[in-house]
Amino acid sequence: MNVVAAYILDLIIGDPQGYPHPVRVIGKLISFIERNLRKIAKTSKQERVAGYFLCTIVVFTSYISGYFIIYMLKEVNVYLGKISEVLLIYTCLATNDLAKSANKVYEPLKRNDLVEARKMLSFIVSRDTENLDLGDIIRGTVETVAENISDGIIAPLFYAFIGGAPLTLAYKASSTLDSMVGYRNEKYEDIGYASAKLDDVLNFIPSRITGLLIVASSFLLGYDYKNSFYILKRDRLKHESPNSAHGEAAIAGALGVKLGGLNYYFGMPELKPELGDGKEDLKLNHIKDSIKIMYVTSFLGLALFFALKLIILNGGI
Repeated sequence: MNVVAAYILDLIIGDPQGYPHPVRVIGKLISFIERNLRKIAKTSKQERVAGYFLCTIVVFTSYISGYFIIYMLKEVNVYLGKISEVLLIYTCLATNDLAKSANKVYEPLKRNDLVEARKMLSFIVSRDTENLDLGDIIRGTVETVAENISDGIIAPLFYAFIGGAPLTLAYKASSTLDSMVGYRNEKYEDIGYASAKLDDVLNFIPSRITGLLIVASSFLLGYDYKNSFYILKRDRLKHESPNSAHGEAAIAGALGVKLGGLNYYFGMPELKPELGDGKEDLKLNHIKDSIKIMYVTSFLGLALFFALKLIILNGGI
């Protein structure tokens, strides 16, 4: 029930600004350790080894910290321990925030304010947004929602049901490591190698569950679930990452749109694989459609994992 309570709390409150969020603490820890390891590691091989240390220390510290916070509070009062676990899991979920972030782009677009919409989009994507037209702004928003359903909602729920708050924090540590150092460029190719590989491993099952849940959500919401499943099967492995295209492919199919294509990063063009057939042009309502699919997918994920846990605990598996 702790996970269910955390999910409900996330839906109601989201991510309040100005308090010490665990992911922000993890981010500062990563920066501190990386900075100091770089003082020691001078060669490519040394950086690769340093990357394994960085990944191990951050993930292990996150797991142990969560475990001891809950353990110590349980020693004071059993209910304090339960509340702390709910709160820690809640901080790892992003259902409410994902919807808010997408709506912050949607609202100025509704007023035809492209300048404000580009600004809002720049907070949730890494691509250049200054010169994006209406279609590219919508595409960037839908892609962000689709991509983050797995690592922002389904994967944390998956690990919360398996190992409670400590394992969920360890997953978020891995995800944060990947977002900070898991790049394939000259600076991070070696020191970020271990983090990128661990993130691939941890997201392998959740990303595939997410794709199928999006198909189910599309059926329940009246979108094109058959095309969602078809595009999921066809395009899910088009990205360099073995996991990141599942959510985008399933949503592209459900909405009948095409995602991916040309983006610019720091002024340099990068062509992303195209997902979907583009039966429809991207329209403003597709942002709202993706948010609806995200909400239903998150609920189905919660229900699925809760049911599976009940079956396992009752000896059904």
